[in-house]
Amino acid sequence: MASVVFGQRNVHVFPLRRHILDEVFQHGPCNCSTQRRWKKPIDSARTRLEGRIRDHKLDKVMIQLKNLRLALDLHEFISQRRNGYASLQLLSRWRHEVGLNIEIGAFLKKYPHIFDIYVHPIKNNQCCKVTPKMADLIAEEDAAIWENEPAIVKRLKKLLMLSTDGTLNMHALWLIRRELGDENLAVADVEEWRVKEYTEKWLAESETKYSFPINFPTGFKIEKGFREKLGNWQRLPYTKAYENNELHPIHNVEQLEKHIVGILHELLSLTVEKMIPLERFSHFRRPFDMEVNLRELILKHPGIFYISTKGSTQTVLLRESYSKGCLVDPNPVYNVRRKMLDLILSGCHGIDETDGPIQLVEEHNQESSNVS
Repeated sequence: MASVVFGQRNVHVFPLRRHILDEVFQHGPCNCSTQRRWKKPIDSARTRLEGRIRDHKLDKVMIQLKNLRLALDLHEFISQRRNGYASLQLLSRWRHEVGLNIEIGAFLKKYPHIFDIYVHPIKNNQCCKVTPKMADLIAEEDAAIWENEPAIVKRLKKLLMLSTDGTLNMHALWLIRRELGDENLAVADVEEWRVKEYTEKWLAESETKYSFPINFPTGFKIEKGFREKLGNWQRLPYTKAYENNELHPIHNVEQLEKHIVGILHELLSLTVEKMIPLERFSHFRRPFDMEVNLRELILKHPGIFYISTKGSTQTVLLRESYSKGCLVDPNPVYNVRRKMLDLILSGCHGIDETDGPIQLVEEHNQESSNVS
């Protein structure tokens, strides 16, 4: 019977159905139906990152800061040279180390308020040095850091207290050296906000004792039942950043996650600009006992954290610390860096074409006198 139904002769009679028969023989009857089943959309940290509500103001800040970081990295390299300048040929070989994906000359010429490009009077090659205006701001930043040295020491102490064994890898601290920038020891930054909420808004202690500031981005959709879940999570007791685990033993995943949220919140609060590149959190996972998928956890709390993918890296920002793209509570180091950013945003505006040659002549005369 099978030979009659599926014979060569009958296949020619039903040419339109041949592709169906081929599919059945190739995959089998069960596999054929399986291929056509509806597939559940993949829910992962990556898909949630791509589908999240973007905060365009914070993204814009990250794009601007990217170019400032590149400029500061180039300055660090130039400052290590013996005479305080570097040839463009040397810089072009080093540009990939700082993540610069355009020609070095094109990048430097975009920011004449920061970089001086000139022809060396003796070597006759194009060289670059930092402008006096930028050099003054870098010196101002160094002075602000030194003036805040006691606060920085206190921040380092708090970082050590966050770790499970009181130690941290020096490489991890070196990676966030720019992010570190004055608070009470063993008291998390969020506690100040909780006291303010309790005293000024007359809220019940149960509503504020374990809560976090929540600021959702514009366009965030609140689904049915979300407010109730958020309220329950805000009231959930957890082991705070500097507390002993015995005070509130971790019995479930929610308490563990909230404990880690508290550590991430405190770590970001200890930085100058309330932001840290996401990949640098990995260096603190073990010492801070945060053995979870940090990106996935951060994406679960869009009212507390924001991950910006702009600026060639994924950066975590503390949402409550920013308003309209600026820090709500600025500090001296942040203020200096904003002045540097203003130079980046100025581009070529306000540059007099005669300024460069006059300065070059003065430098040449000074260098000639030094040589003689």
